[in-house]
Amino acid sequence: MPDTRIPSFVRHRTRLTEGQQHAWDQWWSEYGGEVAETDRLDVTPPTVLEIGSGNGEATALMAAAAPSVHHVAVEVYEPGLAHLLIRLRAAELANLRLLRGDAVDLLERAVPESSLEGIRIFFPDPWPKRRHHKRRLVQPDFVALAASRLRPGGWLHLATDWAHYADQMLAVCEACPALTRAPESDPWYPRPDSRPLTKFEQRAVREGRIVRDLLYTA
Repeated sequence: MPDTRIPSFVRHRTRLTEGQQHAWDQWWSEYGGEVAETDRLDVTPPTVLEIGSGNGEATALMAAAAPSVHHVAVEVYEPGLAHLLIRLRAAELANLRLLRGDAVDLLERAVPESSLEGIRIFFPDPWPKRRHHKRRLVQPDFVALAASRLRPGGWLHLATDWAHYADQMLAVCEACPALTRAPESDPWYPRPDSRPLTKFEQRAVREGRIVRDLLYTA
């Protein structure tokens, strides 16, 4: 049966800078891999999956702050992955794995049920135009899938600077029977110190957008 799911991303032709290309050539084979070629993800506990690591600024900091946790970053944007490779090598991180491709495909095919310590989705593409809202990642089917991959007590942490998307995330997560909102939430969860304040977020705040976090447990 053909896959009729609407992807939450668009693949663009990208060009790497000289430094990014060097990092890719030197280290991708050691630290990276393709989602399409991953039959079963190593989820040695505790493993945290980050969907959409962007340029890797927050990812590298979170991996460095939790060296006993296995971190897996999934991203489709090659320059972002290359930048993360540079950060990974500079910080000498041994607990971070990079994957290029569709995170939904990874969850469906290669991540066992009840296996992940946590899933992070920070600032996913908001697809702000109404006609594109169907492309947003955080939809009922996706949240049910994500919840099924969390171990009992595992967590799903979301963050966005788009108010409408935050409301959608809240509604979808509240409707998922497998998830329970963290008690500290009202309904938004206070930004924890474990989520670094990146340049991207600082710019959003300067431009008047409120950043909202959501935290749920399985």
